[in-house]
Amino acid sequence: MSVITVSNLHKFYGPLHAVRGISFAVEEGEVFGLLGPNGAGKTTTVETIIGLLRRDRGEVRVLGFDPEKDSLAVKSRIGVQLQTVHLFPRLTVFETLLLFSSFYRECRPIGELLALVGLTEKAHTRVEKLSGGQLKRLSVALAFVGNGAVIFLDEPTSGLDPQSRRGLWDTIRRLQGEGKTIFLTTHYLDEAERLCDRVAIIDHGVIIALGKPGDLIASHFREKAIEIPFDGDVLPFASLPGVTRFRKDENTVTIYTEDLPETFVALNQLAESKDIPLEGVVVREATLEDVFLKLTGRRVRE
Repeated sequence: MSVITVSNLHKFYGPLHAVRGISFAVEEGEVFGLLGPNGAGKTTTVETIIGLLRRDRGEVRVLGFDPEKDSLAVKSRIGVQLQTVHLFPRLTVFETLLLFSSFYRECRPIGELLALVGLTEKAHTRVEKLSGGQLKRLSVALAFVGNGAVIFLDEPTSGLDPQSRRGLWDTIRRLQGEGKTIFLTTHYLDEAERLCDRVAIIDHGVIIALGKPGDLIASHFREKAIEIPFDGDVLPFASLPGVTRFRKDENTVTIYTEDLPETFVALNQLAESKDIPLEGVVVREATLEDVFLKLTGRRVRE
C-alpha cells in the first residue's frame, strides 16, 4: 500500500522552475531515498510533501490526506527532521523532548528517545551547550517523538561522526522493523545503498532514475571499476582494452572495464612504458555513486 503518492508535482520560485512534474509513490514500511546534487529540488519536494510549501501544480497524498487541505491530519501522523532546526537554547535536552511530546497524543517515552540517538548522558544539558553533532541527533529524536507512521529525515547523518552515523543506521532499521516508513534524503550514497529499499535520483527538478539500488547499478554498469592514484594526462587510460568509460577526480582516475584481466595486463604494460606508479590501485564493483555520477555528471555535493 502506498503511504505517499506524488503526481505531476510542480513548484516555482518566481521564474525558477524548481520541481518539474515529478511523480512517484512510497510504499508502507520501506526506506525510500531521494538523492540529488545541491539545488536539484530535494528539499523543495520534501517540504511540499509535508505541507510546509504550497505546490503550484500536481497532487500529493500522505497517508491518504492532502497536506495542504488536511494539514493537521498529516502533521499528527508523521515525524520530520529538517536540515535547519531552531530550538530554545536554555531548555535542556530532556525539557525539549518533553515540550515536543506535549504536541502529540501518542508519544515515545523520553528515555527511549534519548537512547535511540545516544543522548542519554546529555539529558540535562542545555541545548546551547550541545555540539553540532549532538544538536543534529536531538533534531532526529524530535522526529521520533510522536511515533508517526511516516518519518521524514533530511540529511540526518550530516555532521555526525562515523560511530553516530552507524548508530543512526541501526535506529532507522529498528523503526522500519516496527513498520514505520522512512523518507530519507542524504548526501552519503553509501548510506543510501545500505539503507534504502528504493531510491529516486532527482536533477534539475526531474526524476532521472527510480528503483532499487542494486537494480540501478546492474542496469547502468556491467563493468568493474579500477581506481588509480594519478595526476596527469588521462588519455592513455581511455585506450586500454575493455575500458568503456573513465573519469578524473582530483588525483584519482577511475576506469570502468568489461574485461578486468585484459585491462589489468594492459594497464601494467602502460605503467611500465610510461613510468606510472601503480601503488594504491583499487579494483571494486560499481556503486550507487558511480550511477549518480554517470546520470548527473557531478558529485552529490557539487
